[in-house]
Amino acid sequence: MDPITLIVTALVQGAVKAATDVVPDAYKGLRELLRKRFAGKPAAEMVLEEHASDPQTYEAPLRKQLEQAALAEDQEVLALARQLLEQLGAPAASPGIDIGRGAKGIIGQTVSNATIVGDIN
Repeated sequence: MDPITLIVTALVQGAVKAATDVVPDAYKGLRELLRKRFAGKPAAEMVLEEHASDPQTYEAPLRKQLEQAALAEDQEVLALARQLLEQLGAPAASPGIDIGRGAKGIIGQTVSNATIVGDIN
């Protein structure tokens, strides 16, 4: 899962949980951290607030604001997003792909010190 999708997924699932149950502290923490990162950027602040009540409408604008703020590289934000997804029981890992012949891979996975043998079709 790319970093922006990770953050957005965590926010969406946290918002869904907030509407039906007690909000995990990680959701509150992630939203507060994003508020700090978006401080002084009125459009980003507004999108973050509106996303909580209407994730579907505000997903694309939120993605844009996250990208513009370079939060895909913000390790603190990513750690909180992963923590939230873990608390909610949602997968935070990259989606797997079937490479063929029973082999599996992970999109975005880096493999080092490996020998690759076989055909590529």
